[in-house]
Amino acid sequence: MNGKPFFDTNILIYAFSDDPRADTADMLLRSGGIVSVQVLNEFANVSCNKAKRRWSEIVQALEQFRTLLEPPLPLTVEIHERAIALAREDGLAFYDALIVAAAMQAECPVLYTEDMQHGRRIGSILISNPFLT
Repeated sequence: MNGKPFFDTNILIYAFSDDPRADTADMLLRSGGIVSVQVLNEFANVSCNKAKRRWSEIVQALEQFRTLLEPPLPLTVEIHERAIALAREDGLAFYDALIVAAAMQAECPVLYTEDMQHGRRIGSILISNPFLT
């Protein structure tokens, strides 16, 4: 186990927003951790299509994330196959299963997200919502 957390897309989205959760998200990211290329892609998509950010802002944020965090984990066939198994066996939505599978591949002890059940353990991964008070 590497000891570093894995971050779901919503952590990056909040860090790049005026949302009240931005300070918590920013603090987590500055402490270091891991994301996958999928998370970076989802961040770019949400930032462009939902948040209506300019591409120059999105690229700058992506560069900052790559500076703060470990090199992003690529999406591989192994992660894809593990995600299918997690979706089938643990009832996860497929794209959530891809995030969990990537966190497992990176041997992260915790996955920070608000999109999955807080406190749930999937394999060696603890799902944690850092925005709960």
